[in-house]
Amino acid sequence: MTHLSTLYRQKIDAGELKPDPAQEAVLPHFDRIAEGLMAPPVKRGFFRKAAYEPVKGLYLWGGVGRGKSMLMDLFVDSLDGIPSRRVHFHAFMQEIHAKMHEARQNGVEDALAPVAAEVAESVRLLAFDEMQITDITDAMIVGRLFEALFAAGVTVITTSNRVPDDLYKNGLNRQLFLPFIDLIKAQMEVHEMVSPIDYRQHRLTGAQVYFAPVDAEARAQIRAIWQDLTGGGDAPPLTLEVKGREVTLPAFRNGVARATFYDLCGKMLGPGDYLALAGEVKVLIMEDIPRLSRNNFNEARRFVTLIDALYEAKVRLICSAAAQPEMLYVEGEGTFEFERTASRLREMQDKDWGSGGESGAP
Repeated sequence: MTHLSTLYRQKIDAGELKPDPAQEAVLPHFDRIAEGLMAPPVKRGFFRKAAYEPVKGLYLWGGVGRGKSMLMDLFVDSLDGIPSRRVHFHAFMQEIHAKMHEARQNGVEDALAPVAAEVAESVRLLAFDEMQITDITDAMIVGRLFEALFAAGVTVITTSNRVPDDLYKNGLNRQLFLPFIDLIKAQMEVHEMVSPIDYRQHRLTGAQVYFAPVDAEARAQIRAIWQDLTGGGDAPPLTLEVKGREVTLPAFRNGVARATFYDLCGKMLGPGDYLALAGEVKVLIMEDIPRLSRNNFNEARRFVTLIDALYEAKVRLICSAAAQPEMLYVEGEGTFEFERTASRLREMQDKDWGSGGESGAP
């Protein structure tokens, strides 16, 4: 295993990364975890089986686009032979709920216990991207889940845009959630990554983000942007549950989602669904926006609602469309209302759009 500090230096020497004091400051935490995971198991008694010493994890938080996910991915990729898993936190919690439902169907009274045990048996390290908790069902089980994982010796690394004390802020019955925050502080080093540079926003600054018409060149440009922003790694779908409905993003990685127009506007989705999507995604790549008219009025209306949600949340939009914004919707009911959407699509193409505050590019 090569320590992350060594890999980081190699990438700087190769011109793949630029030195960043904020990123360099967190490297010792990753090296410490690597040393702990590489240590051999310890036998504590004559009749007891040798076991690995618990390794304190890392809660890495800070503004969007600072390189948190990039460092975590490099670290996980360096863990030769150590069972580990890197997963988006929201997707992981969805898996937990699904497995708990299956356990209940099989008559298990405490459904969380066997599910936590199954996870603990499969990995020594869990790496979560973008920990944030907004759902009460997650909030009510996450403390017991992590307590079981830590007790089993699983090391946890997570990135987040929020300091631990702000998790599930103003949530329903939050007092029941507070012990989980204490657990994080006890079992994980909390490190803030402070940097003035937003790397993903920087990569998009001045770049074309609206491609029309949809042709081979547009598709190639979209693929190149996706590759650049995500690193080209595995990008599984992300399913958001909103009041019993499912909103599925076919590909999601490091806060960047990729979907077609019909994935998002060709289904019976509403404002609440799009608000949930905008809360999870930092960059949305949406392909194949068609011309809009009375023939696809429902899809056009959903598109307007989606753009409003993305605009208000300062989500960076990259898209391919059949025409320029002003020519997407030129006839039929709603053309006047669409003028605002066209204006917003133009504004969202500006090189500095979404760069202010905490929101914007990831």
